[in-house]
Amino acid sequence: MSEDQKKILEQQLWNIANTLRGKMNADEFRDYILGFIFYKYLSERMDMYANSILKADKIKYKDIKENTKQGKEYIQAIREESLEKLGYFLKPSELFSEVAKRGNSDKEEDESNFILEDLQKILTNIQQSTMGTESEEDFDHLFEDMDLNSTKLGKTPEARNAIIAKVLSHLDKIDFKLEQTELDVLGDAYEYLIAQFASGAGKKAGEFYTPQEVSMVLAKIVTTGKQKLKSVYDPTCGSGSLLLRVAKEVKDVSNFYGQELNRTTYNLARMNMILHGVHYRKFDIKQEDTLEHPQHIDKTFEAIVANPPFSAQWSANPLFTSDDRFSQYGKLAPSSKADFAFVQHMIYHLAENGIMAIVLPHGALFRSGAEQHIRRYLIEDKNYLDAVIGLPANLFYGTPIPTCIMVFKKCRENPEDVLFMNAAEHFERGTQNTLRQEDIDRIIDTYRNRKEVPKYSSLATLEFIAENEYNLNIPRYVNTFEEEEKIDIAAVSKQLKSLEKEMKNTDAELMAFCKELKIDTPF
Repeated sequence: MSEDQKKILEQQLWNIANTLRGKMNADEFRDYILGFIFYKYLSERMDMYANSILKADKIKYKDIKENTKQGKEYIQAIREESLEKLGYFLKPSELFSEVAKRGNSDKEEDESNFILEDLQKILTNIQQSTMGTESEEDFDHLFEDMDLNSTKLGKTPEARNAIIAKVLSHLDKIDFKLEQTELDVLGDAYEYLIAQFASGAGKKAGEFYTPQEVSMVLAKIVTTGKQKLKSVYDPTCGSGSLLLRVAKEVKDVSNFYGQELNRTTYNLARMNMILHGVHYRKFDIKQEDTLEHPQHIDKTFEAIVANPPFSAQWSANPLFTSDDRFSQYGKLAPSSKADFAFVQHMIYHLAENGIMAIVLPHGALFRSGAEQHIRRYLIEDKNYLDAVIGLPANLFYGTPIPTCIMVFKKCRENPEDVLFMNAAEHFERGTQNTLRQEDIDRIIDTYRNRKEVPKYSSLATLEFIAENEYNLNIPRYVNTFEEEEKIDIAAVSKQLKSLEKEMKNTDAELMAFCKELKIDTPF
């Protein structure tokens, strides 16, 4: 698929999404359109897989008569295979294309074009088909945010049915090319829609989406020197886009792990994983508060990425001083700012050969008190800090503040210094600033080669950082001072004399004109 075709598909999907908009805000109609796209994806996967099984019998899945004895035998056999391979099951009559066809029947008096109840039942059936199987947790309440009886879709059942049937009809005409396994057309389109919704969601967007170019920087950092990853983890995974971005930087990721507090966003993350072709056995996304109730406490990970909520509040309960994640530091992050609590949590889960990269507000670099104490321990006692990268302001949805990336390793190749980088002045300005490809490439090249570039990056010794009392404010280490151009006083004096002479000549000419015209001179 060409870039132009991809853009056309993205625009088609966005137009369909706006059909649902009505009185709903961005995050509400997002849940419906992404849910319908996901349902279409599950249906097409189901149909393709069933047809591959039925190929020897020379019949198509949609042609099976569900109520016949033979039809029931076929469906039972396919159900067992599908639950093992795909993790879910849909009957032929439950497929997206069949429901879309019924919903757009031309027979106005035919009750068959009323699909709301059937559709709600089908979405429930997808989840129920997994009960008692390995994939049960991955599909549990996956469609709970799609209330087809919400008055926001229409005041009457008929109005709601009409708008949903219209959306299904439009979606049914789009070919996601799932048979072309080397392409991820639907996955890319899904990511595009998530980004579009994030741009319209204001402050809420920060809960579920990291701008793609920032995701790319984080992903490239944690995959440095690696072609395959045993595991990748995001403790605040949002829609899962950051985890999936890491997978694009290597040939293979064996397992994906994540945790997300918001229930709706948690559902979105699971959908995103499945829709990108990540097998249900390869991902483990949990819904809970990461700091208060960690769900993967017994695991370590080869790559860890995170864009946690900036300076969020947490309990900082004194009981956490005996928690293995925090106990060795001697102090907890302040309850009003959980930034370093996330750092400590991630360090605990980082494998000895792993790399972690976390986005933080700039204040985390220089605030005093407990945070300074934690920085000191990480640098002086553990020597885990590998790099500090300053990013431009206004990159993230919902906040204009400048941010930074802190990179940590337990086994550093360059233990004698820390790389500081000032990438804050290199970006494309807009309503929301963005990093250009050349900006991303420059950050990654500088990080991987630990380059010192005047006014951009420098290597600071641990001794120098200690002298600065573990204040990591980037201007202390990267000199961005622009020397003013030297002024030649003699040349300026000569120029002033020349201008004074010209002014006298001009005044004389003006007086002559005034005298000739018999008018008063202006001086």
